[in-house]
Amino acid sequence: MAVAATFLTVSATSAIAQSSAKTPADLAIDAAVPVPQPVDLPPPAIGDFKLESAAAPATPQAEPKADSAAAPALVAPAAPAPTAAAPEATPPVAAPPAATATAPAAEPAKQPAKEQATKDEPAPQKAASNVPAADQPVADKIRETLATKASKYFERKAERAAVEKFYEARDYAPVWTAAGKLTSAGKGVIARLKDAASDGLDPTDYPVPDFAAATSPDTLAEAELRLTESMMDYARQAQSGRMHWSQASSDILYPEHPIDPAEVLANVTTAKDASAALDSYNPPHKLYRELKKKLAELRGEGDKPAAKIAEGETLKYVPARKKQPAVTMDDPRVPQLRAKLGVTEDADSTTYDAKVAEAVRKFQRSADLKPTGILDDRTVKAMNTPKRDRTIDTIIVNMERWRWLPRQLGASAIGNAYVILNIPDYTLKVMQSGAQVWTTRVVTGKPGKHATPLLTETMKYITVNPTWNVPPSIIYNEYLPALQQDPTVLDRMGLKLSRNRDGSIHISQPPGEANALGRIRFNFPNKFLVYQHDTPDKNLFARDERAFSHGCMRVQNPDQYAAALLNITMPDKDYTPAKIRSMYGRSEVDLKFPTPIPVNITYQTAFVDDEGKLQLRKDIYGRDATMLALLKNDKGKNLEAVVAHAQPSYARPTSVPPGVNIAGDYTGSSQSSGFNFFERLFGGPQAPPPQPTRRSQQRFTR
Repeated sequence: MAVAATFLTVSATSAIAQSSAKTPADLAIDAAVPVPQPVDLPPPAIGDFKLESAAAPATPQAEPKADSAAAPALVAPAAPAPTAAAPEATPPVAAPPAATATAPAAEPAKQPAKEQATKDEPAPQKAASNVPAADQPVADKIRETLATKASKYFERKAERAAVEKFYEARDYAPVWTAAGKLTSAGKGVIARLKDAASDGLDPTDYPVPDFAAATSPDTLAEAELRLTESMMDYARQAQSGRMHWSQASSDILYPEHPIDPAEVLANVTTAKDASAALDSYNPPHKLYRELKKKLAELRGEGDKPAAKIAEGETLKYVPARKKQPAVTMDDPRVPQLRAKLGVTEDADSTTYDAKVAEAVRKFQRSADLKPTGILDDRTVKAMNTPKRDRTIDTIIVNMERWRWLPRQLGASAIGNAYVILNIPDYTLKVMQSGAQVWTTRVVTGKPGKHATPLLTETMKYITVNPTWNVPPSIIYNEYLPALQQDPTVLDRMGLKLSRNRDGSIHISQPPGEANALGRIRFNFPNKFLVYQHDTPDKNLFARDERAFSHGCMRVQNPDQYAAALLNITMPDKDYTPAKIRSMYGRSEVDLKFPTPIPVNITYQTAFVDDEGKLQLRKDIYGRDATMLALLKNDKGKNLEAVVAHAQPSYARPTSVPPGVNIAGDYTGSSQSSGFNFFERLFGGPQAPPPQPTRRSQQRFTR
């Protein structure tokens, strides 16, 4: 004990001596170091001291430093640390001496090691923003809006993700304004949106925010995102259409070519001319640009005043028949009707007579109405709609259909060559390097369920002397009903009937001069099972309107067509029409193209010809009316009924009429009912087939 007391006394004396020897700077540092409170412990006993050889090396304890103004105090050794199994309570702490009352408070007893190691290090600094100070409040609001309400502006997931990434990359700085003022990019986009009507689009679909009224960060951020939304809508609809082609009909199939939202944002915001960059999403085709010019010309004429015919009773004229006199009607609207239709004779007469009825009939033909000569509500409505407006509507729907077509119509490997067929014009053209190589007349599908579909596919080969494998729809809708009427009809046409492995009926016609496909078939596989081919019935090509087929397209000069295509894909082979005709025979010959040629089946009721004149064609399938109803969202019509189109059935028929042998040996009644099967098969007004004589009937049934 005496030794211990002596040791403690010496230690205390040494501490006091060291303290008194410190400089004022040292004392100031010591005062800043937290000093633990002294612990009230009992005096040490002999058992508290152990030899070093018997004790584990202890962790050195930091010696507490007293404030220079504190009175000397005896520091007791630290208490043993409690074990994990039996933790001890912290012993009571004695009050500090009065002289140390101003010292900083002690740190918590326990602190995570990581926090202890870094508590004196400075916190990481936020990266400096590149947003100008004047735009920072707007950027903050854009960030907040995109984080919480992005779907309010951008419903499409891909566009929303692209917009969020775009603004994040620029620290959410606005792109259309700077310090609250419109940028050149913003002005360019606004100019293009306001001029959307020039491309047949509706400017109300792309609202432009009022930036002049946007004076706060909230309103500027709102205007910023609204303009981005309208710009994205414009780019999407300019490139792909205001409506998807599937909305107009189920017999349309064009390749999808959606916009890349990220590319649109980068392209428009970095271009020298944002308006031109946004305009580039409209179709690049020459025929589209020509329609745009004609649209501008028509709108430049202004609204010309026109006399309106009042609605009223349906008027009609019935000519005299045998002993019955002609029937006329009187109506006060007739003088106005005479003036509008150019009937100068009896200008003041109120009688709806033969001359007025004929003038109405002529107008109905020009307006694609049934020429009845009856003045009904539909005819009155057409008369009250200026021809200029009807033409504008026709141009607009045709411009819309151009948006559905591929941006590049041809194959670049062969001079951007392609085939384009216009259904209402009944023409087919072969194009290469922007010039017409060859053209011919075609026969297209009948209106209704046999309408020729709109599509883009690639022609891969030509078949000379094709076998006609009759489509299931024709078997089911045409052949089986015909066989019920006349079981000999297939045999007379040289058709073969058999069963497929699945039990369904298969009918085919071998190659030959009388084959329904003629001598050549042009193959571009598609889901509608239509193609282009020759025909043994050449008389229909002389007609102006040639919608008579089951959906396939008959070509007037197939040997010339084949030579034109083969010379594009294989110019070194020197194909000529005569060389093609030399292949005619009884065996199929496939001529494959090294590079497939795109085939585009279009529906152009308005186009500009080579002389720069606007050409209008009859809407034979009613596609214009359907699209106008959708574009104008006509509430007065049942759009589901307007859009619905009867489609051919591709189901495989499995039943055969009684009396027909699968092998082709027909039995039973051989009487012909006079059923005009050939007209239904080949289409068009043809002479009925000759009725077989009794002798010929016996020959066919043997």
